[in-house]
Amino acid sequence: MLKTRVLTALALLAVLVALLLSQSLPAVAVAAGIFFAAAAWEALRLFKARNAMLVAAVWCVAFGFIVVQNAYANARVLMLLCVLIWAVRLAPSLRLGLPPLDGLGNKLLSGIYGVAILGCFVAILALYAHSPLYLFSVMAVVWIADTGAYFSGKAFGRHKLAPSISPGKSWEGAIGGWIAVLLLAGASSQVPALHDTFAAQLQHARGWPVLLGVLSLMVAASVAGDLFESQLKRRAGVKDSSALLPGHGGVLDRIDALIPVMPLALLADVWR
Repeated sequence: MLKTRVLTALALLAVLVALLLSQSLPAVAVAAGIFFAAAAWEALRLFKARNAMLVAAVWCVAFGFIVVQNAYANARVLMLLCVLIWAVRLAPSLRLGLPPLDGLGNKLLSGIYGVAILGCFVAILALYAHSPLYLFSVMAVVWIADTGAYFSGKAFGRHKLAPSISPGKSWEGAIGGWIAVLLLAGASSQVPALHDTFAAQLQHARGWPVLLGVLSLMVAASVAGDLFESQLKRRAGVKDSSALLPGHGGVLDRIDALIPVMPLALLADVWR
């Protein structure tokens, strides 16, 4: 199992690095479309939607239209909508709970989450259009937060963050991930070779207080994204969103924390 997990991780990393180095927006758009299709299908399955494949295809048409029209280059309204969706509906559900699977509320929530996933992939294209390094630096915030949370939780975890949703997560872990992001992103903003990273650009334009505030929001958003997908899986009674990625579960399992973060980062970039 560990060997399979490592091989899959290496394959995904190789694909990501190849895309980032390709300097080809069309190639990235195609890859993003494939992963978006998988994530949309997995999400619909977690909501127990009928004809999940067909509905996912409709979402893909919407994504394709945005790409063809170059609408990702000016997607402020969609990004703002995604941030509001997380602030007003998805994040609060972590405390309030999810609607029954057989109710209208579940169908509405499915559509809302679909918009959030769409916004994530549109933001990925827009951030890549800025530069591959810029996109990678935003993704790195989520990866650093997750890695820092894992090791901090292992070492110091005592107080459960959301025991009914994800018993393994702790407040100490979340705080450790947050500190790791602030330290590493802050340090990277002072390295000349990394001047085109998200942290460096935001710090240069808005100063340290804004950078620390935005990074803190991004870490909090990544935790919310992770927990929300865990909540969906717990309600659906499954361990993984699918088995598309051997040893890792599904695409949604790998990008859940990115879903609320990418639109937030793009909004911060536009505001900058």
